[in-house]
Amino acid sequence: MPNSCPHQSPVWRTRAAVVAVALVVLGALTGCGANRDAATAELEMWIPNSPGGGYDLTGRAAVGVLEREGITGGELRVTNVLGAGGTVAMSRLMSEAGNPNLMMTIGMGVVGSSRSYGADARPQDATALAQLIEEPEGVLVQADSPFRTIEDLVAAWTKDPGSLLIGGGSALGGPDHLFPMRLAQAIGVDARQVRYTPYDGGGPLTSALLSHEVQVGFSGLAEFEGQIDSGELRVLATSGRERVRLTSLERVPTLSERGIDLVFTNWRGVLAPPGLSADETDRLVGFLTRMRQSARWERVLAQNGWTDRFRTGEEFEEFLAAEDRRVAMTLNELDLL
Repeated sequence: MPNSCPHQSPVWRTRAAVVAVALVVLGALTGCGANRDAATAELEMWIPNSPGGGYDLTGRAAVGVLEREGITGGELRVTNVLGAGGTVAMSRLMSEAGNPNLMMTIGMGVVGSSRSYGADARPQDATALAQLIEEPEGVLVQADSPFRTIEDLVAAWTKDPGSLLIGGGSALGGPDHLFPMRLAQAIGVDARQVRYTPYDGGGPLTSALLSHEVQVGFSGLAEFEGQIDSGELRVLATSGRERVRLTSLERVPTLSERGIDLVFTNWRGVLAPPGLSADETDRLVGFLTRMRQSARWERVLAQNGWTDRFRTGEEFEEFLAAEDRRVAMTLNELDLL
């Protein structure tokens, strides 16, 4: 059974090893990114975590719309690049400098992982294409959990903070880690006492919840829709300003409705390798802009309970830099850097 505090997590202790592995991967891939023919090369979308996670769901949804709308003129290859909460994928993306046919999904999780693992590559060092969506987080428990309401959870957590085993689908510094830390602070629990176990996406977190490895899960909810609909998992509360507009979640209250002063949202977008020309960048941004304008993408947003937060160019670049500063400040406050 997991028993890890943020400042003692095995993930921290293996930071150097992970970075070393990433460097080996980089060495093997050096030189394979540049001088690609954009007219003939296959367009790719990398997903920086395992199948079933939020990045996977967002990236594959975007690829599905791009293909079905005929926006890119062909099929896109999707590849899950696993390791260190997206840090390995981020490092590989940087090694593909000049490749105009590669995109990768990005979000707060990769921003946080890049900081917490001490990686050199930062999302703002790549080519910013577009922010796509924003979504609230949810508080998930098993069907047989003794926590029937968010008030039940708060009462148990405040009474004995160290007794609660929680998990999230992102590494330290990601949204599924920062959300419970902020929630702990909001209810008067010392965040340093939070026992958080990171999982590589929603799929592994689902397994951990259903096998009772953890008592509570914190994550975006679209990737758990099947288990929520079947009754295997229950949602105690969501973290947005408004309730999630999904049939299975419309009765779930927000934290604010229950008197907890916290609003927390995650986001996802798309990057490309560094070193692209203005024309190459505009080509990829144009694909995503046309996707976002389609009725098919509007249906994807509604089906997943996502909020449209589309931004490109300098606005997205500034947002990435601001998110990096915000996550670093939060990790410093929690004594995690």
